[in-house]
Amino acid sequence: MAGCGNDDDGDDGGAGADEGGGTLTIYSGREEDLIGPLFEDFSEETGIEVEVRYGDSADLALLIDEEGDNSPADVFISQSPGAVGFLAEQGRLAEIDESVLEQVAEGDAAEDGTWVGLSGRVRTLVYNTDLVDPATLPDSVLDLTDEQYAGQVALAPTNASFQDFVTVLRVQLGEDEAQAWLDGMAAGDPPTFDGNTAIVEAVGRGEVPMGLVNHYYAARALAEDPDLPVANHFFPEGDYGSTLLVTAGAIIEGTDDADAAAQLLDFLLSEEAQTYFSQETFEYPLASGVEPPEGVPPFDEVPKTRVDLSELGGGLAATTEMIDASGLTR
Repeated sequence: MAGCGNDDDGDDGGAGADEGGGTLTIYSGREEDLIGPLFEDFSEETGIEVEVRYGDSADLALLIDEEGDNSPADVFISQSPGAVGFLAEQGRLAEIDESVLEQVAEGDAAEDGTWVGLSGRVRTLVYNTDLVDPATLPDSVLDLTDEQYAGQVALAPTNASFQDFVTVLRVQLGEDEAQAWLDGMAAGDPPTFDGNTAIVEAVGRGEVPMGLVNHYYAARALAEDPDLPVANHFFPEGDYGSTLLVTAGAIIEGTDDADAAAQLLDFLLSEEAQTYFSQETFEYPLASGVEPPEGVPPFDEVPKTRVDLSELGGGLAATTEMIDASGLTR
């Protein structure tokens, strides 16, 4: 059964975190610099200690499933809606209280209540403004397999957001068309990186003209260096290149500290935390009443494509296999 950060022998007999102390164990697919300060604030405000294990969202989801009832995790924060969807299908997530779920719009939380969106990001194509004429940019992400873009588009094939995007293609277009797009991209021998930050840095240096990323990476880079020659190209609404993805929070089924876990999710949807996501990470806040980040289009104006994020979980393993089969991860 998921615990509250007890010693390995389980004999400490201490009070649970929901009783005014104890430790909440968090598995976080978000990098420490993106969410760590919020965990610290939560601990300071509530007196609940937190132990955080950072890692890749998909890897952590697989680990939680492998650990089963013995997982020490109480809360899972995922960069990827696909990863929480996978755990929901495996029966590893508890239902979140309605008072938490109702803080976000319909579609930004699981229909079965097993996860809630914390912040939003839109897929986009970042490009070097010194190297690329905006008039030459494609109208659809599917056009990037054209010969003129061969070797010009950086990808992060092991990144959770890229995997979610590919799963969207699989669900919306079918296996064959999704595989054809991956194979077409691989045929162009694209530069590959571990994550979005590395792609934006490479584009900014002019090492590669463009790359598929989430919207906020270029915004963060420009906030640090306004002269950096990078800009986001948003695909039209309805195109899967502009898919809206969410960072998701979930409570592990069987946790001894469900109340404290819900308290953490509630905190991450508070004005304080949502403002942090907006101003510090340049993501779109999903809870109502918080202004969007500066330097990015307002949420109601940015082209974005909404899909049923609950459908992404079942395709996690198949998607990674498909990406591997294309040769992009070699």
